[in-house]
Amino acid sequence: MKVALLRSYRSKNGNVTFVYAVKGTEAQLEAYKQAQGDFYREDESGQPLWFTTRCIGDNGKLIITTNGNIVPDMSAFDQAASLAQQYGGNFGQELAKATVSKILGGAPSEEVPAEQPVKQDEDINNL
Repeated sequence: MKVALLRSYRSKNGNVTFVYAVKGTEAQLEAYKQAQGDFYREDESGQPLWFTTRCIGDNGKLIITTNGNIVPDMSAFDQAASLAQQYGGNFGQELAKATVSKILGGAPSEEVPAEQPVKQDEDINNL
């Protein structure tokens, strides 16, 4: 099942809660409804909703465990953390930044400047 972030709000306890729209096949949505039980919620249009206090980005995936719990698929984040730990230092940090940016659907934090054309007076053959 896939989820897409709709909004967030502060609960009466002061916790930030993220609300995701759940999408999937009929069978997946029925399994989701069964797993949620009394906690199953829909919006006004009948779209199933998933509530969490842990943001997983704008989009993500849900898994129903063998115990019937609904959890986010965090394997891409785990892979990013593993790569950063394996390589460490600046290289590990850059790997983590690039991977997390890709996971979250954003562009890299720094743009590589375009290559500047060589001016005629700077041409090495004219020296």
